[in-house]
Amino acid sequence: MVKLKFYYDFLSQPCRTLYIFMKKTKIPFEPKPVNLRQGEHLTKEFESLNPFKKVPFIDDKGTVLIESVSILRYLCRTYNVADHWYPKDIQKQALVDQYLEWQHNNTRAHCTEYFRRKALWPLKTGQAANTEKVTILENRMIENLNLLENIWLKDKPFLCGDKISVSDLVGACEVEQPRIAGFDPLVDRPNLTKWIARVQAEFSPFYEEAHKVIEQTADEYKRYVNKLSEKN
Repeated sequence: MVKLKFYYDFLSQPCRTLYIFMKKTKIPFEPKPVNLRQGEHLTKEFESLNPFKKVPFIDDKGTVLIESVSILRYLCRTYNVADHWYPKDIQKQALVDQYLEWQHNNTRAHCTEYFRRKALWPLKTGQAANTEKVTILENRMIENLNLLENIWLKDKPFLCGDKISVSDLVGACEVEQPRIAGFDPLVDRPNLTKWIARVQAEFSPFYEEAHKVIEQTADEYKRYVNKLSEKN
């Protein structure tokens, strides 16, 4: 049986989302790990597979998709998964789509940019982050986390209602990312804290497996910060 090929790196939030989802829903796939930090996505071989030189992407028996949200929708429509993940009911589906579209320029944008500026680029280049820039990015991220706390999760257990959907996994994987840079997104946010716990419980043990990279990279960043302070 030819399996879907899945190219990923757990350092990427959308990659974790897709891996966890396929594991949870028992969608068979052939894992194709790609080491972003070693530049494996920049090789000619990889470019021949995906000219955008990014992960995640899938090759499902010749159907190649390169955007994580499109991949999620495709998986839900193509494979036998429970309806609550991406409901067929138009109104319920629209609520899930609403978050998936909103998050691109909100949860994803702000959590990602903060992580990149504060932790990823310093680890990659060995140069300290611009403190002023990081502060600006952190404030924007905090505003966005507060929107999750006070609006999206104000009066319901999941982002789009009473049942978990793909939107919750997408959101949770993004919210986890700032931990690498030493920022705890759950402090003083009880709704967010309970929600993350619900999502984690629903996807255990795959959620923990995919998020091991968070602790590993956070420890690496701490060692980097300590070395930097010793030099100064």
